[in-house]
Amino acid sequence: MANLQGFDANTVEPADDLEPIPAGKYVAVVTDSEVKPTKSGTGSYLQLTFQITEGEYANRLLWVRLNLDNPNGTAVEIARRELSSICRAVGVLTPNDSTDLHNLPCFIHVRVKRRSDTGEMQNEVKGYSRRDASAQPVAASQVASSTPDATGADAPPWKR
Repeated sequence: MANLQGFDANTVEPADDLEPIPAGKYVAVVTDSEVKPTKSGTGSYLQLTFQITEGEYANRLLWVRLNLDNPNGTAVEIARRELSSICRAVGVLTPNDSTDLHNLPCFIHVRVKRRSDTGEMQNEVKGYSRRDASAQPVAASQVASSTPDATGADAPPWKR
């Protein structure tokens, strides 16, 4: 429960109903990353928040979930391949931490698909590419250092 004392909806414009953006390629950056437990509790996934930075849909957010720690080996392989695509698109081939991928522009390839549970249309990121094909990838040691995990928890297997 949250204390909402002092909030007055009369003084705040309501949020717009966000429709999916059209399929296409958009310049975006990772603005947030977080490891979360799977619904079943048998693993975890890395959730990346991408923010579109240019054009009509600037500031829109899309989320990608990578099942990097999962009992299903196929899910892990798919996630590792997608992470490789992201790393190549932002030019950081050996990240030490997910924050090494933050604020580096790339193209995200977005499609529109129908949700199987509700039938509503939603966006899905289906690919990544370099924004500047002439830029050279860098090692994580060349990326600005990141802060260690505040919890002091051991690094997940994909960060070792």
